[in-house]
Amino acid sequence: MQALIFRKSVVSVDIFKVIGKKPPVNVVDVGAMTLGAEHDAYYELVKARVARVVGFEPVPEECERLNAIAAKGDKFLPYAIGDGSDGTLHVCNFPMNTSLYEPNLELLDRFQNLSHMYHIEQRVPVTTRRMHDIDEIKDVDFLKLDVQGAELDVLRGAGRCLDDAVFVHTEAEFVPMYKDQPLFAEVDQFLRQAGFQFHKFGGVAGRPFKPLGFGDDDDNRPIGQLLWSDAVYVKDFMTLETLPALKLLKLAIIAHLVYQSVDLAAQAFKAHDAIRGTNLMDKYCRRLTRS
Repeated sequence: MQALIFRKSVVSVDIFKVIGKKPPVNVVDVGAMTLGAEHDAYYELVKARVARVVGFEPVPEECERLNAIAAKGDKFLPYAIGDGSDGTLHVCNFPMNTSLYEPNLELLDRFQNLSHMYHIEQRVPVTTRRMHDIDEIKDVDFLKLDVQGAELDVLRGAGRCLDDAVFVHTEAEFVPMYKDQPLFAEVDQFLRQAGFQFHKFGGVAGRPFKPLGFGDDDDNRPIGQLLWSDAVYVKDFMTLETLPALKLLKLAIIAHLVYQSVDLAAQAFKAHDAIRGTNLMDKYCRRLTRS
């Protein structure tokens, strides 16, 4: 089959004109502390007014702040999400680094501009809650995880939530920035076994080993060593036709708006067409390839 030449800017293509409606996209945000809405992984869904968010943030002050600015219908709960076991929340001087795992200061101190942000100010005993057991979660389309090393614990307790999700956007570390934490390879293996395929990395980051550095305004740029990234997974694209038609529409919306993965969105439309007898893939591709 001859390739269609992709000419159209993604932002200029209104995917909702292809679909003909705006189905809500259910977002579950675990580790919802934000540096600003524009930095949130699902920001484009919020901008399009289709995101319906249930979030979890165990740092009480941050959870209160999130609820104060939440859109109507969105809610944030102060639960520590995990596998249901007891644990300790290590509250750091930079709250974004708070974790159920203890910071690995011996490793962090080998790098420029890292260890000073991981000093433990408080240790709080917690009983984690499994997503699977939380009544406030009715359905999940987009699952976002940013829990500083505890991602695999969250996934192990996700149950039906992981079954429902079509995308998982998770932070993962390549080296143990927290003591005994599961690393990217373990998260990747778990998600593949759960019926997902790796899609892409976003925001791969690292730091220079001391004492070297660039000595400019971006002294945090890695020279070689990568430390962490956001990793994006999608329901297995080889079996999309097994998904409900509505889930396929939501998969297409997320792929298009959040990741600009128009080729993946087209595949979701193709599967939808096979199920419902529509012609969404053709309509979408015509818009993308129009000069």
